[in-house]
Amino acid sequence: MFAEIVYATRPGSERPNEDLVIAGPSWIVVLDGATAAAGVDSGCVHDVAWLVARLGGALADGLCAGDGASPAEILAAAIERTRSAHGGACDLANPDSPSSTVAMVRSVRGRLEYLVLGDSPVVFALAGGGVRVVSDDRLERLPGGRPYSVELVRRMRCAPGGFWVAGARPEAAGHGVCGAVDAREVRGAGVFTDGVARLVEWYGWSWDDVLAVLTGQGPGALIGAVRELERSRGPVRGKRHDDATAAWGLVGAL
Repeated sequence: MFAEIVYATRPGSERPNEDLVIAGPSWIVVLDGATAAAGVDSGCVHDVAWLVARLGGALADGLCAGDGASPAEILAAAIERTRSAHGGACDLANPDSPSSTVAMVRSVRGRLEYLVLGDSPVVFALAGGGVRVVSDDRLERLPGGRPYSVELVRRMRCAPGGFWVAGARPEAAGHGVCGAVDAREVRGAGVFTDGVARLVEWYGWSWDDVLAVLTGQGPGALIGAVRELERSRGPVRGKRHDDATAAWGLVGAL
């Protein structure tokens, strides 16, 4: 179990927040829905926020079940359940169908299990000092380098040699970055969307810096630091302000 879980999430614009954070006594899940490019037909009657909410609810049910399923099995079942909820009006074979990253941490039997699918990292604060970062950087390694065309992203999404996200294909769960750490070796776990990770990727912070603000001032202050840098220095690419989510789980007594 976690001794404490705190989190904050903030939209990047007047649009609905397509991030989602949910937690229980022994788990944290953070999702980041993929905003559709302008003019792209997703083939779906539902928006990204709908997908994220459905997927998050299904993940929460799976994590609360306590049936011994692995994080990847829980995610696969959640994707399948969400796929069924679309009904028959959506073209789920469309590569631009709504999708989301997934970052998950679960405390079980003296270990912290993790799953990362897409660019929402998990960062463990080590008991002896320092951090361990779990990330999925496949989106940063597409052919030709950035800036990516819409067509390239469409072709490489959920494809061999490309990158994987949670959408309409349950097999994506098997492509997550999965593992576990000994709970005795960590103080806690931070879970973030890329709207917060840009502190490190764009603005020169270290992950130690991120966790220091997160644990000392709270997740709201961390998101506030992102917004200030976005205003003062601007974006490296893409949206000036992205949806931003940060969560922290403090490891309890074993």
